[in-house]
Amino acid sequence: MSIKRFVSALLTGALCLGVLTACGSAQKPASWGVSADAQRYSTIFYDAFDTVTQVIAYCDSEEEFSRQMDALHADLLEYHRLYDIYNDYDGVVNVKTINDNAGVAPVQVDDKILGMLELARQMYDTTNGKLNIAMGSVLRIWHDYREAAEANTNEADNKLPEQEALDAAARHCDISNLVIDENAKTVYLSDPDMSLDVGSVGKGYAVEMAAQAAETRGLKSALISVGGNLRAIGTKPDGSQWSGGVENPWNASDVYTASSSYVSGVNMSDMALVTSGNYQRYYVVDGVRYHHLIDPDTLWPARYFDSVSVLSPDSGAADCLTTGLFCMSLEDGQKLIESLDGVEALWCTPDGEVIQSSGWAGHEKK
Repeated sequence: MSIKRFVSALLTGALCLGVLTACGSAQKPASWGVSADAQRYSTIFYDAFDTVTQVIAYCDSEEEFSRQMDALHADLLEYHRLYDIYNDYDGVVNVKTINDNAGVAPVQVDDKILGMLELARQMYDTTNGKLNIAMGSVLRIWHDYREAAEANTNEADNKLPEQEALDAAARHCDISNLVIDENAKTVYLSDPDMSLDVGSVGKGYAVEMAAQAAETRGLKSALISVGGNLRAIGTKPDGSQWSGGVENPWNASDVYTASSSYVSGVNMSDMALVTSGNYQRYYVVDGVRYHHLIDPDTLWPARYFDSVSVLSPDSGAADCLTTGLFCMSLEDGQKLIESLDGVEALWCTPDGEVIQSSGWAGHEKK
């Protein structure tokens, strides 16, 4: 599938001035892996994971850049279809297929689903259950109320779920009922009323796998942003690192632009930067914002933070951790991050405080 590209001065300016700060010298020693003649290219597309994907890369030719982006785009679309919980696709067995067969029969799935589910199960243990992809029954209720609110022309008509309904749904969120047979490559939900929601891991895992595949195909210098989920490959041609920004949650916009404000900028090389925030998907009832990050303990939107960002060598793990950290206290989150090698975090609290893990400053732009 060809990519609908917008390689323009406007996009280049926005990316350079905004979160994807990547303008620099086009000269690079041969030892860096990209020829001295490598040029900077950029692209954007809109059809993967219901968000905007932006990529900056240095390649030896426009043809090479186009080849790399066609492959990257195809990879992201494949993951999008595999991890979809709402739609069916001809010839595709996806997470919706697993949910549709809950309590009925095991479903044989692609390795790309198995790998993602295994990571999610590991991160359930790492976050002490705060990251739980088995919460589909609860998250579906919140999703439906949010969708109804978006359809309302009058905010006064917006409603909240009944606690009784949330409690009933929560009885079907036991991750031990997710049965994975690695040898048979099957997934089975033994509780017929259980469903998976992989929104907290799917995009991050897909970005990581797509970036690794691009590197295998020879892409050596790039910055990928899928809905603000950043993954850097290598360095810029002059040997300097790529730059990423943590958006100000108290002055957030729907798209990253030159006028977006940031609470921290970081240097990135072969790293991922992922943020979860209460400003991304929400609706308002009686003046109160109800966002999509649901605390498994309360079954209501977590109130500890306005945003949490994670810097990690792995985009999938970072995606999981931002959700888990968002739903736990600062003290518990700090203990968790300090126990993980090569992982840093930044918390933005409701009272306007910005708190960094011990090693965040080592990555921060001066």
